[in-house]
Amino acid sequence: MAAPQISDLDLLKKDLRLKMAQLRQDASPDDETALRKFLLREILARPARRIAAVWPLAGEVDLRPLCHALSGAGRQVLLPETTPKGSPLIFRRWTPASIMTAGRFGTSHPEGEIDIPDLVLVPFLAFDASGYRLGYGGGYYDRTLAMLDVPAIGFGFAGQQVDRVPRGPYDIPIPAIVTECGIIRTDPSKITMKD
Repeated sequence: MAAPQISDLDLLKKDLRLKMAQLRQDASPDDETALRKFLLREILARPARRIAAVWPLAGEVDLRPLCHALSGAGRQVLLPETTPKGSPLIFRRWTPASIMTAGRFGTSHPEGEIDIPDLVLVPFLAFDASGYRLGYGGGYYDRTLAMLDVPAIGFGFAGQQVDRVPRGPYDIPIPAIVTECGIIRTDPSKITMKD
């Protein structure tokens, strides 16, 4: 049986993932604090009541303080449960008293009820000014955003910005990116695959 062929796009993404994962490790605690401050401000300026956040993996931005702040502000926090490959994520209700359960790929999710978010926070390894992001390669967020059709905010560090993220036909641009330096607005409606 022949090994599956890896496309040029897959190779470009793989190389960029390796480079950007290392760069992300260099962010300081002050950078994380600033990022969370801008992210909280952006979320609270929106009418969304059910916010899909993420519980951090090693080396990721820690949104746990943000989850507590959102809960304290009266917003419902939802955290993803990683589903089998090829499926969109499902989201479970979280509160500061929630019990976390081990999930797939080292993730954790609460035991809470399944709910549908009004707004999704999307992590990335890299992003560009057009709003395209490079994720971890599972396609979970692209499938989830396509299914939900709700606003999304990407989050990460300014140093993760690249000139152009390699993109495929299923990659979905995000209209707002939050970094430790502030908020970047993009206009995905004006983007073509040739950009």
